[in-house]
Amino acid sequence: MSALTRNEAQLRARILDVHHYAVTLDLTTGDDTFDSTTVIRFTARTAGDTFLELKPDELRTATLDGHPLDPAALDGNRLPLTGLAEGPHELRVDARMRYSRTGEGLHRFTDPADDETYVYSQMFLDDVQRVFPAFDQPDLKAVFEFAVTAPAHWTVLANGITTRTGDRETDGAGHWTSAPTPVISTYLAAVAAGPWHSITTEHAGIPFGIHCRRSLAPHLDADADELLSLTTACFDHYHATFTEPYPFDSYDQAFVPEFNAGAMENPGLVTFRDEYVFRSAVTDTERQRRAVTIAHEMAHMWFGDLVTLAWFDDIWLNESFAEYMGYQALTEATRFTGTWTDFAVSRKAWGYDADQRPSTHPVAPDPADVPDTTSALLNFDGISYAKGASALRQLVAWIGEKDFLAGINTHFARHKFANASLADFVDSLAAHTDRDVHTWAESWLRTTGTDTLTPRIQESRGGWTLTVDRHGSRPHRITAGTYELAPDGILERGELIDLDVPTDEILSVAGPRPDLLVLNDGDLTYAKVRLDETSLETALRGMRRIPDPLTRAVVWGSLRDMVRDGELAPAAYLATAEAHLPDESDLAIVQGVLAFARTHVADHYTAPADRGDALATLTGIARDLLRRTEDATDPGLRLTAVRTLVDSATQPDTIAAWLADGTVPGGPELDPALRWRILARLAVLGAVDEAAIDEALAADPSATGREGAARCRASLPTPEAKAAAWQSLFHDDTLSNYLFSATAQGFWQPEQADLVRDYVPRYYPDAIALGARRGPAIGEAAGRWAFPVHAADETNLEAGRAALEHPDLIPLLRRKLADHLADLTRTLHIRNP
Repeated sequence: MSALTRNEAQLRARILDVHHYAVTLDLTTGDDTFDSTTVIRFTARTAGDTFLELKPDELRTATLDGHPLDPAALDGNRLPLTGLAEGPHELRVDARMRYSRTGEGLHRFTDPADDETYVYSQMFLDDVQRVFPAFDQPDLKAVFEFAVTAPAHWTVLANGITTRTGDRETDGAGHWTSAPTPVISTYLAAVAAGPWHSITTEHAGIPFGIHCRRSLAPHLDADADELLSLTTACFDHYHATFTEPYPFDSYDQAFVPEFNAGAMENPGLVTFRDEYVFRSAVTDTERQRRAVTIAHEMAHMWFGDLVTLAWFDDIWLNESFAEYMGYQALTEATRFTGTWTDFAVSRKAWGYDADQRPSTHPVAPDPADVPDTTSALLNFDGISYAKGASALRQLVAWIGEKDFLAGINTHFARHKFANASLADFVDSLAAHTDRDVHTWAESWLRTTGTDTLTPRIQESRGGWTLTVDRHGSRPHRITAGTYELAPDGILERGELIDLDVPTDEILSVAGPRPDLLVLNDGDLTYAKVRLDETSLETALRGMRRIPDPLTRAVVWGSLRDMVRDGELAPAAYLATAEAHLPDESDLAIVQGVLAFARTHVADHYTAPADRGDALATLTGIARDLLRRTEDATDPGLRLTAVRTLVDSATQPDTIAAWLADGTVPGGPELDPALRWRILARLAVLGAVDEAAIDEALAADPSATGREGAARCRASLPTPEAKAAAWQSLFHDDTLSNYLFSATAQGFWQPEQADLVRDYVPRYYPDAIALGARRGPAIGEAAGRWAFPVHAADETNLEAGRAALEHPDLIPLLRRKLADHLADLTRTLHIRNP
């Protein structure tokens, strides 16, 4: 299949105006394929040749203005349109298309809980071609209408309001049509069909709906009030913030199975991974993260859907803005007022880590660095999301929120229902501020890497002086917070110092030097910050005494970066967590610190010989947290403690007793998620067998139960279990994307390094062949989940570096391998400084 190049897209955009797609889908033709008939109306501005894209199972017929085209002319995914005359045209294509099992195109899923089947589209980035033919590029917007034939008991959803127009006489199948959309890009067209459980309402004159598969109905019902109130609160907030009204006729949110991303911003029909319909207990931080996703996707209705990037070098105009607005909207309009704390302690690290790997790229890459759709797909990462949102937060701090929002609204007014670039956006901002935003954009959006800000404090007569050393190239507007240790042990906030970095000015401050000075207090910029010697000592001893959770998150982030940069011993980080987490009041900080301590410090940065001590420390922290919650209603903290106890267990007896009893003493009753979590850890420890996993699956025959069972089977410490898991991963091409990921997550375990040692060199050729055979989604999953991350040695590094030169290595997998190898190199440096 040929990737579309930017040059080809620009040429085609000069030739064509695309007006309308009428897409007819018949979903009753079988379990593997569906029928797709499409009529495209477009105009050729000049006579010439072009093409459209299509990935059919069979191209039956194609006609241009009533004249047949040769189906054999289809070359890969391109159907040539030669000798086009200037003027209007109508293209009609009839094809048989293949359902996906990998979350690409039209994904088909049969729910093991009740045998009901669901299909939904994921057209991004260029997967519309798997569903119907298209001039598939973001700047050829058009109106879309769907006509769908589906089983009689199904409901069909689409971008526009859908109506059931009748039943097919032959078999009673239902026929549905959708209202025409405003002009949108091809990758945003969407359809979802199945026997949905739906809850509908109306707000501000617009139909709203939330939908999930029937087996999840009780869980959606339990959260319906929260989901709908969040949705309407965000909707009202955006309407108050943006001068352009919501541009579509309805707002449906469908929670769909086996979804590859968190969500997708299809206009009027946002799709979410249905893990967001919580089957089991979750913490309030996890509810907040779901809320952020809801707010993020709604922001896309303006950032991305109303105004769309012209080419994928400007993906940040979609994702960075939606990320920033999602967090800000929740903070201002809902009960989740601490979202930026979770961003600072967890989400932002995604950006920092990505920005220090070989695959780093600017927030807004040079167009030459995104020459085609394949390269564009690589940039959906922590830089386009977390770093971009951080850059926007710094921009707001620099020019002020009023001018920032005025620039955004000018951008919408100038480019609504059209396409825009970085230059267009900067011009819109420049119309409302005297600041040099063009220079700011060059220094912030066109550069890579993280700056590091380090304070230098010198005591002087009657006071102290502060200078900030910057390692990097960007300007920063920050606040430095000063804190004094009070007699009661609390660190009281003193003067807040506003700083522009870099500056030649040495700031003089009266009074004694502070016990703690925190650069970037409030987390308004994107930079690693260091603590001076006195402040570091204060933080390590008194973290819990810092009054503001966002400040604590910034300091924890500094310690995290110091560990990754080899400046703070992993054991010191664990000791700090042991000293302060049991008294931490902010759940997001507890979860974020424990997650880094478990998945990075204990499993990677700690030498294998010391890993048992690290897990014992985490177990001690979790027990202290659990004791803290015995006399208080704090279910999120209790759940976090129990999860940590399970994940850090080195002996099976205690957690096996919990599984047998169905409850944790002093903790919660075991729901399905905790049961599968315990069973997976017992599998790693060799304390369960296949029969126990089969019994658990019989008790929970759901989709998540199947994934739990796959994870457990792959975790069993026997040669037979590992051989069977490897066969499924790399040689069973029917394995769905979710079952692949679950099996891969179970396969590599630090406790089983000797057992799986021979699989490490096998990984590279098998993963390369798998990616080439099954495509980007499974290739990316093979890189993300199946990589031998625990094999931190030179042998693995050498094998990986050699694999990077393989000619069949697909780009998504290449990036994952390169990043993992960089992380392994970092791990070796931390272990052997």
